Amino acid sequence: MLSSLIVALLGAAPAANAAVEPPLAARFARLALACVHQEYPNKISHTLSSDADARVPRELTPSFYGCYDWHSSVHGHWLLARVARLAPEAPFAAEARSALARSLTADNLGGERRYIEGQGRVSFERPYGLTWLLQLAAELREWDTPQARAWVESLGPLERAAAARIRDWLPKLTRPVRVGEHSQTAFALGLALDWARTAGEREMEALVVARSRDFYGSDRDCPLGYEPSGEDFLSPCLGEADLMRRVLKPAEYAAWLGAFLPGLPRDGRGDWLAPGIVTDPSDPKLAHLDGLNLSRAWMLEGIAAGLPERDRRIAALRAAAAVHREKGLAAVTGEHYEGGHWLGTFAVYLVTSRGLR
Repeated sequence: MLSSLIVALLGAAPAANAAVEPPLAARFARLALACVHQEYPNKISHTLSSDADARVPRELTPSFYGCYDWHSSVHGHWLLARVARLAPEAPFAAEARSALARSLTADNLGGERRYIEGQGRVSFERPYGLTWLLQLAAELREWDTPQARAWVESLGPLERAAAARIRDWLPKLTRPVRVGEHSQTAFALGLALDWARTAGEREMEALVVARSRDFYGSDRDCPLGYEPSGEDFLSPCLGEADLMRRVLKPAEYAAWLGAFLPGLPRDGRGDWLAPGIVTDPSDPKLAHLDGLNLSRAWMLEGIAAGLPERDRRIAALRAAAAVHREKGLAAVTGEHYEGGHWLGTFAVYLVTSRGLR
């Protein structure tokens, strides 16, 4: 039974990789289990208003102090929830549930809410970390067990606070943020939209859809050839296209994509987009390109899924996704903490097709 659960979890992972590696789900779960309660090294994004604010990470953010930084801790917890929900009988699942129970107490999460609502923190982890928090809430909402339902209740006040931050910010944002790192709006809006649809938050869904159309609806000729920048872990062009397939119906999306990425091949080849190359995986910024390969893979798969079934661009999108998938998954080893504290999340998001409906 375990083998069938793992196969279901891994989906379309390359067979060659599975043959030489331990089960991917267990490998990725171990990365998160090793770091969600590892406090140091720690990179905090922390505004001090007085001497009293000079405190250790576990006191500042008592749920999400591990995995080097706040957003990585949040999505490390998402990883554990995701794999434990999809493979509840796997050997790592009990440890994952135990780690989640340790973090997601009402007291800890109350401390998290007080922290993000503290003076001078209106832009804390906005949008990347806040929308990953919403994605954690969405995952727990879809996990129909008494323990998960209790976590949903405990997380509720923080979830609402994070959603309110995004809801207040979006109408004020006059331009999208078109970068390949944490402040990119396209990827964050995709996470927020998926959460809103899972949670039945219709007003937030309408806001995100409207802002996505405002920001990106008229875009043309995205310069994909200029990507990636040397420290990207998200593609600005593909991230936008992956968002807009969530917003537009297939026929409308096909026309939009033709104007936005007019050079997409129609011959099925996968060599039109070269994966990123990491020259030093121990460098935390250079290692971002390993994450880029993983996120490109899921974005390419998402773009293909948004098109009409017989669209001639689908084969080339999927072929390029396969190249990036193979390159990206091979890099998720945990050998260096600089990548090990976060790449497992990107790998799980990819192999479990989280962004697809």
